[in-house]
Amino acid sequence: MTAVAGFIGLGIMGRPMALNLARAGTPLVVWNRTPGRAGELRAAGARVAASPAEVFRQAGVVLLMLADEAAMDAVLDRGAPGFAARVAGRVVVHMGTTSPAYSSGLAADVRTAGGRYVEAPVSGSRGPAEAGRLVAMLAGEPDTVAEVRPLLAPMCARTVPCGPVPGALLMKLAVNLFLVTMVGGLSEAVHFAAGHGLDLDTFAQVLDAGPMASEVSRVKTRKLAEGEHTAQAAIADVLKNNRLIAEAARARGLASPLLDVCHELFAETLALGHGGLDMVAVIRAIEARTAASAGAEAAGGDAAATRSRPGRPATGRG
Repeated sequence: MTAVAGFIGLGIMGRPMALNLARAGTPLVVWNRTPGRAGELRAAGARVAASPAEVFRQAGVVLLMLADEAAMDAVLDRGAPGFAARVAGRVVVHMGTTSPAYSSGLAADVRTAGGRYVEAPVSGSRGPAEAGRLVAMLAGEPDTVAEVRPLLAPMCARTVPCGPVPGALLMKLAVNLFLVTMVGGLSEAVHFAAGHGLDLDTFAQVLDAGPMASEVSRVKTRKLAEGEHTAQAAIADVLKNNRLIAEAARARGLASPLLDVCHELFAETLALGHGGLDMVAVIRAIEARTAASAGAEAAGGDAAATRSRPGRPATGRG
């Protein structure tokens, strides 16, 4: 594997991931659409490229941690003559979350252009990314997966092969389905506890002492109890993942009733203007439903009281 690796996409997840590579001594060249995000990488010893094409010219393995399919295609110059020039002879590692069907099509295009392709989506949010404790799911040709795995070590506590493409992305969606529904349920539980006047620190202690405790429950319960909604995994990103899971379920004819309810709640949270907050901000949508229900009951009570209030006797001539 070529000594220099490329990394494109320095967002909430990508920047700490790339920093862990650079700090581990990996020769690295990076690019981000917003150049200001690359300053910390430069200070850590990475080269900052002027364009995606420059990253591909310098690196034999290029890791992509991008927001969506359109961003992937733009960086790769897919559908244009520059695509083959970028990927031929290189390994493209797709670490973001897109639809499995998209990834399968991209894998075929990369192979046709003379490159190799590995899916490597990760499980974990900003905290595990900063700590180098992500879990990567890998799919692709076994020899290429084996070649890429050591490169991921500074970013990931575990790397788990998941068979051929799109096995890794399907696995990521399955894991995310559990995460989305779990955090939705946890947020509703905190709303229930607070609504009954329970002490949330005590709630957190009970939850943490029992069989449902996890790193996610500990972190998210604390954020809910403190009202601290700085994004680790933002509402807008969770909603995108929710949509991808639902589409994959429908394509296979699978029911997803819990996911569908969560989709409504996260969509309502986004509509309330909280798209940049952490996924626990879904509690805002739950609170809004409670407030709306209380308002409807109050209005109904007022209307009933008006109807039952004795009126003035009618007057007339008879």
